[in-house]
Amino acid sequence: MTVLTNKHSVATLQPLDPMVAGSRRTLSEVVGAYVALTKPRIIELLLITTLPAMFLAADGFPPLWTALATMVFGTLSAGSANVLNCYIDRDIDARMRRTRRRPLARHQVSPRAALVFGVTLGVISTLGLGLTVNWLAAGLSLLAILYYVFIYSILLKRRTAQNVVWGGVAGCMPTMIGWAGITGRVDWAPLVLFGVVFFWTPPHTWTLAMRYREDYAAAEVPMLPVVASERRVAIENVLYTWATVLCSLLLWPLANVTPFYVGAAVVLGAVILWEAHRLLARVNAGLTGVALRPMRFFHLSNAYLALLFLAVAIDSLL
Repeated sequence: MTVLTNKHSVATLQPLDPMVAGSRRTLSEVVGAYVALTKPRIIELLLITTLPAMFLAADGFPPLWTALATMVFGTLSAGSANVLNCYIDRDIDARMRRTRRRPLARHQVSPRAALVFGVTLGVISTLGLGLTVNWLAAGLSLLAILYYVFIYSILLKRRTAQNVVWGGVAGCMPTMIGWAGITGRVDWAPLVLFGVVFFWTPPHTWTLAMRYREDYAAAEVPMLPVVASERRVAIENVLYTWATVLCSLLLWPLANVTPFYVGAAVVLGAVILWEAHRLLARVNAGLTGVALRPMRFFHLSNAYLALLFLAVAIDSLL
């Protein structure tokens, strides 16, 4: 910005300090930046898997206070993991078109402030779950944060194409947290739901990475679509989708579900498998890049997971 000087000095041009610029923002802009750090859209997906697990554990409506406390502090837990991920990945985010408008990449929040914010959310969420729900749910929540930060964000993401396969474990934990919040233990039913999210995560993420392959390549993140052929990605996409659907059906013999859930799982499974095979067919037909339309599968997989877990909740009421 231009610095005004007296007659004995020389006017100079100085770059605008982002922290100074940030101090002139309105309160709503500051709050919005911190909220954006938590990645609300990802939190929505995590909550979609938490509440139905609580319905299944309670075999109907879960206790209202327990459900509210689990959802509130579960939101803070997921927000903590996402904020700390933004802190670790701030250099990557600044280099990718898809993420360069995130608060740290735009210098709307300082790295130190983001780190303090993420740790604070983690402490509040863990203590909150422990004091209002139970300490098993709190421990699982803390484990999810630590896994996402240290195993996925730091250890796996920049080193291996299997990053989202094993890193996705953190995103599976809400099923266990929801169940533990009601029962105080871990059983086979939440492990099946854990498995559904585990197998669902790689194809969901890989199709997004197919669309933004150049972004990940520029940031030197070895996502599978960056280091492997489109055909291999499409084949693995099909295999993991089959694993997702078959795992979803295990809930029938291992939990007290009705034919309603089984029917919903079969229909939803058929739809998502059809799209996975269509993607492979487009690859085999010689189509590449945008013509593959990988985002069709990405958006459909979002709907699949939401509707499948909605079926779990509804089935618990029948």
